[in-house]
Amino acid sequence: MNNMIATALPKTIYAIQHLAFEDLGSLEDLFYQLGFRIRYFEAGVDDLRPALNYDGLTIVLGGPIGVYETKDYPFLIDEIAGLKQRLQANKPTIGICLGAQLIAHALGAKVYAGLQKEIGWSKLEITPIDENILAPLEHIKVLHWHGDTFDLPTNATLLASSQLYPHQAFSVGRNILALQFHIEITEDSFEKWLIGHTCEIRQVDLSIAQLRKDNLLYATALEHQSHLVIQNYLTNLASK
Repeated sequence: MNNMIATALPKTIYAIQHLAFEDLGSLEDLFYQLGFRIRYFEAGVDDLRPALNYDGLTIVLGGPIGVYETKDYPFLIDEIAGLKQRLQANKPTIGICLGAQLIAHALGAKVYAGLQKEIGWSKLEITPIDENILAPLEHIKVLHWHGDTFDLPTNATLLASSQLYPHQAFSVGRNILALQFHIEITEDSFEKWLIGHTCEIRQVDLSIAQLRKDNLLYATALEHQSHLVIQNYLTNLASK
């Protein structure tokens, strides 16, 4: 493991899951290679306070619910409150899809249903700023799977956009990173997504065969480049 990264973070990474098959994916392999352990917490089932109070890296993963659905999913109230405290303390935090929306909401930005669902593989528009940690994703197709979007929080730096939604990724300082798209997907786990999200896929009349074909075309490149993104993030943490 990179010595700088090893000394910058505790050896365990905490991950909050909202859906069983939306895990750390290819990022889990990278973290193991770097010498980290992984501990998962299940939102709505487990006590999330250890993950949200943790001084090391906590990653908040995706799921099909909305941050505003607190009446139907009251566990979100405590999750958001804990996340607000975590972000105020500037603890290292990554959010993916729903996780990014939760971060945006916890930072005071509006999260709401978009004009249309964005599901499938397409390229990002990487914001042309110095030292954009998403630079490895230039010209790379990533997996989008969301219907909600968010406004850019105050003091956040926009990192990427897409044709449908202008706010695809942002950072706040070096510690907080929010990614609307799925950087973690692996080629060999995609079938779980096609099974688990079958109702949503059919609602928007997408071709499962085409999604499966695109996965074979684009997932491997994304896996490789996503590791570079996370290494950029960890290096920035270590160099502050």
